[in-house]
Amino acid sequence: MKHKVKTVEELGWKDGTVAEFLELTPEEAALIEIKLALSKHLRQRRVRSMTQTQLAEKLRSSQSRVAKAESGHSSVSIELLVRAILATGATPHEIGKILERV
Repeated sequence: MKHKVKTVEELGWKDGTVAEFLELTPEEAALIEIKLALSKHLRQRRVRSMTQTQLAEKLRSSQSRVAKAESGHSSVSIELLVRAILATGATPHEIGKILERV
């Protein structure tokens, strides 16, 4: 393993995180982690009780927008993620617990 790391480094590559590669600030990295956690939780809750189309109707949105929200698409706001999770029957307390784990 050490041999592989040395060879990679000799080729000009270096080991690091995605945040380092993208030169994200700690705040930007945290925001991405929050959005991903909310997206994941949204999907977990939604599949238990309704389709994407049904959730979209509750949100007055589209099925494709819900799909983007569940996949963590960058165009989806945290506000929409929170509204969608609440529309699945979650409480604000539950959303707070999601954020605590980030």
